[in-house]
Amino acid sequence: MFGAGCFWGVEAAFRKVKGVKKTSVGYSGGKISSPSYEQVCTDKTGHAEVVQVDFDPKIVSYEKILEVFWNCHDPTTVNRQGPDIGTQYRSVIFYYSEKQKESATQSKQALEKAKKYKNKIITQILPAEKFYKAEEYHQQYLEKRGLAVCHF
Repeated sequence: MFGAGCFWGVEAAFRKVKGVKKTSVGYSGGKISSPSYEQVCTDKTGHAEVVQVDFDPKIVSYEKILEVFWNCHDPTTVNRQGPDIGTQYRSVIFYYSEKQKESATQSKQALEKAKKYKNKIITQILPAEKFYKAEEYHQQYLEKRGLAVCHF
């Protein structure tokens, strides 16, 4: 489960990957149960906008999924992606196993060592918390509107 800014564009990036079976956008990492989009947008619930990615490891590796994550946003900006500002837009990887935690940590360290970014990577790597699926109109938002990417 990945948070990398507005979930519309992040979901679109993952949906292009061969081996990704399903994506769902929603909220995780906050203080209240079943938050609405409006509640999350107040920046008071603590939730991140996230994409839950269901993939076939026989076709695509978790490491490739991580590569897509790193390349679809700026992991050096705190609570901000493009014009979107707030804690819901933070860069975060929610892992489901120790193996995923190790892979995420190693990929972050490799990027830092390679100095791919001018600034320090601030992406959080945390155990997966409860996922609350976003309202239906957010699911595959860009695809439903014939768009490939967000406006920015």
